[in-house]
Amino acid sequence: MATQLNHFCASTLKLVNQNKQFLFNSARSKPLKISAKSRNARQLIQSGAIRPITPKEAAAAMNSDGFVLLDTRPTWEREKARVAGSLHVPLFVEDMDYSPLTLLKKWVHLGYIGLWTGQKFTMFNPNFLQQVEAEIPDKNAKLLVACGEGLRSMMAASKLYEGGYRNLGWLAGGFNRADDGDFPEIEGREKLQYATIGGVSYYFLQLVLLLQSVGKSN
Repeated sequence: MATQLNHFCASTLKLVNQNKQFLFNSARSKPLKISAKSRNARQLIQSGAIRPITPKEAAAAMNSDGFVLLDTRPTWEREKARVAGSLHVPLFVEDMDYSPLTLLKKWVHLGYIGLWTGQKFTMFNPNFLQQVEAEIPDKNAKLLVACGEGLRSMMAASKLYEGGYRNLGWLAGGFNRADDGDFPEIEGREKLQYATIGGVSYYFLQLVLLLQSVGKSN
């Protein structure tokens, strides 16, 4: 019974992550432009211009190599869980436009994506680079760029590289791939690896975690 329950929980968590990633990709208003930036970022990573760093390597990169952790998640994700001492400049911000067309898009977003993921209708932060420059004007500084899944931080790292930053790291897989203890101090009410999950999927996740706990106790 316990083996079957564990198998069900693992399959369910995989389904939650797959649906969340699909919905995140679907939520972007300009997918072709973002896709092009993602390809460019991958090329920078493959060439070694941007260094991929796993969550397990992140603490050593920060403590020994001098990397500063730059959290690019939207504010509502960071409020749930964050690495203590990290900087925060969101790559995407809530779209505050209330024109009829945007309101229609927001309604569709809420019905098909927002209710499931808890993500708000967003737009690219037009001041992203300037805000990072205000926080860290030294473009030789070592920045470890991070987000929940790794996609947004990949785009952010590419943007920073274009802006003149040359000592960049990318948190491969994002905070979702972090295990307890990978980062020395976490602030917030949730586990870091679950901070991107919201809406209906959050309650679904809580049910899965409860079933896992019951399965382990049996």
